[in-house]
Amino acid sequence: MISNISLAFNNCKKENRPALITYTVAGDNNKNNSLKILNTVSKYADICELGFVHNCPIADGSQIQNSSYRALKNGITLKQTFNIVKKFKKNKPKKPLILMGYYNLIYQMGENNFLKNCKNAGVDGLIIVDLPWPENKNFAKKCKEKSISFVQLISPTTTKERMRKIIKDSHDMIYYISMLSTTGGKLKVSPKRILKNYNKIKRINPQKNLVIGFGITNKTINALKSANGLVVGSMLCKTITNSLKMRQNPVTKLDKVVYNLKNRIL
Repeated sequence: MISNISLAFNNCKKENRPALITYTVAGDNNKNNSLKILNTVSKYADICELGFVHNCPIADGSQIQNSSYRALKNGITLKQTFNIVKKFKKNKPKKPLILMGYYNLIYQMGENNFLKNCKNAGVDGLIIVDLPWPENKNFAKKCKEKSISFVQLISPTTTKERMRKIIKDSHDMIYYISMLSTTGGKLKVSPKRILKNYNKIKRINPQKNLVIGFGITNKTINALKSANGLVVGSMLCKTITNSLKMRQNPVTKLDKVVYNLKNRIL
């Protein structure tokens, strides 16, 4: 049976556009709003990523760290994150949801127990930032057995030989990190250069869904829309931060922001 993630990409290809993939943090700015935010962004997003927080987020820039800090301050737990997913998927069972985070919490819970919770909540995929190939092979295999897609990461420094092996072992989606930076950094390379690297990877296996993340904003998204998918995270976390500073409703603000992002790629 075709997965929700593959189905989303197929629908976007029919419409001749990239998938819009949003990233928000579970528990930001509080547990209730976190679910409201997820429901709001999913009106326009084709795939939703939800971060499960960790206090040492090595790949995350300041905007996502701020979101994570708010969530941790509010006492968010992994169990509560699964509850948010479960409630979201109850209303939108076909909307793909990918959990994104770090291996430490999985290790503490135990891989099998973690995947059992993912399955029960309705998680479609996982991005584990600090579990690279080939160290992730065994865990990725367990994911596949549960019909959960493990998303492999490729960076600008990945060698072609290593790339081939990662792509061969990949599931429904591969994530290309656009530049050597933490999330939310200003694009250090031109969209043209990013797409040049992207197309080199894509040629290895054109059938694979390859998305671009890091540095994607309303200013850069249109120039990269030939990709299979584009991930926007830090911009959304920044919107929540700014809304709270201005004493505005982050849910309402995000509705407008994600709506505008979608229009930029249509």
